[in-house]
Amino acid sequence: MAGRGAYAKGIAKREEILAVALEVIARNGYRGASVREIAEAVGLSQAGLLHYFGSKDELFTAVLVKRDEVDTSDAMGDILDDLVRIVAHNAEVPGLVHLFAHLSIEAADPEHPAHGFFIERYAHLRETLAARIRAGQADGSLRAELDPERAAAVVVAAADGLQAQFLLDPSVDMAAELTAMIEDLRA
Repeated sequence: MAGRGAYAKGIAKREEILAVALEVIARNGYRGASVREIAEAVGLSQAGLLHYFGSKDELFTAVLVKRDEVDTSDAMGDILDDLVRIVAHNAEVPGLVHLFAHLSIEAADPEHPAHGFFIERYAHLRETLAARIRAGQADGSLRAELDPERAAAVVVAAADGLQAQFLLDPSVDMAAELTAMIEDLRA
């Protein structure tokens, strides 16, 4: 029985670490977020924190997984509208946008801890968007001539590209530009 209590405590501590890491990265950015600061905020040494994640890259990958969980838990129903809402929120947390952009590039290396996360994330997002586009075509709300898979890939690419532009020039209104693109998909 003691094992279960220890396991539950471990899960709770991991969740606490992720919550604190989300805050620290959102506030300080990817480069300004240190394992030491996160560890101290949750009452652990750096080695103690890395016991839960193995490496800084694994911690930051888990942060992105957690961020996606938080974003999808707030889903309103229409994935296109939710995507715009998430991109608008991202403008308020540029540190997380920078982390996402940085890790997505590093994760091109199949050996990187985030490689599988990004492969699965993009596949799921494209599949979900393509299904929404097909449903929109069926109910007449989206243009019938669209290729759902291609349109989904382009929407994802636009969202990521707008985030890169935002990182370089914070005056870029990611949500407005993505909204305009999505409006072009509507019937």
